Amino acid sequence: MVQKKGKKGKKVAAAPLAVKKPEAKRVVNPLFEKRPRNFGIGQDIQPQRDLSRFVKWPKYIRLQRQKVVLQTRLKVPPAVNQFYSTLDRQTATQLFKLMDKYRPETKQAKKERLRERAAARAEGKEDAPTKRAPVVRHGVNDVTTLVEKKKAQLVVIANDVDPIEMVMFLPALCRKMGVPYCIVKNKSRLGRVCRRKTTSCLAITQVESNDRSSLNKLVESVKTNFNERGEEIRRHWGGGSLGSKSAAKVAKVDKLKAKEMAMKV
Repeated sequence: MVQKKGKKGKKVAAAPLAVKKPEAKRVVNPLFEKRPRNFGIGQDIQPQRDLSRFVKWPKYIRLQRQKVVLQTRLKVPPAVNQFYSTLDRQTATQLFKLMDKYRPETKQAKKERLRERAAARAEGKEDAPTKRAPVVRHGVNDVTTLVEKKKAQLVVIANDVDPIEMVMFLPALCRKMGVPYCIVKNKSRLGRVCRRKTTSCLAITQVESNDRSSLNKLVESVKTNFNERGEEIRRHWGGGSLGSKSAAKVAKVDKLKAKEMAMKV
């Protein structure tokens, strides 16, 4: 057989001689030798990693996290959903600053007051009962009575009362009786005002003349944000937002439907 001669291709031109920069040699200290780590099984100790995803959290933490997820997934009726929209931070700061002036007296202060009154009686002076100072009133029963009698000037409700049914009726009652109300974050913050661990709601009944203007400003702000939005609050449902996987599935189906419709046209 005759062997075919291989085709000779064109030779590629050699690259022009580039001037190479002289590399500066690193001076290696012979005392420090290189010991690279091996992170294989049974070798060097593994580096610290963030394992919070794999932690078995306490049951109460798991429950509160599951509760938050459920509340975003399920449809929340308007009566419950209204407790997710709270007073803005700036107004809340002013409100708590005002309420701190009207905190109930401490046990020690009450003890001192009664002791002074008893000492005065022992000296033979006339027993004149002291005038009740204007303080915030707390507790569902007390606040409800004040709202029904229209004695409350401003009602403050906590958004994280458990069970929420305890205070669910209060916003509707306040709107019906024409009493300004607002919903604030954190029942323990409210509790601190009335010297308790937590409290569900507070009512301001009376303030001194120098605090009248600040209360009026708060009442105006609260009325526009809560009382006057009654109809809107009554219609607005919450929750119903899908998770990332479910949202991706729905988007995929919608995309296919849109594609089919485009092909038909």
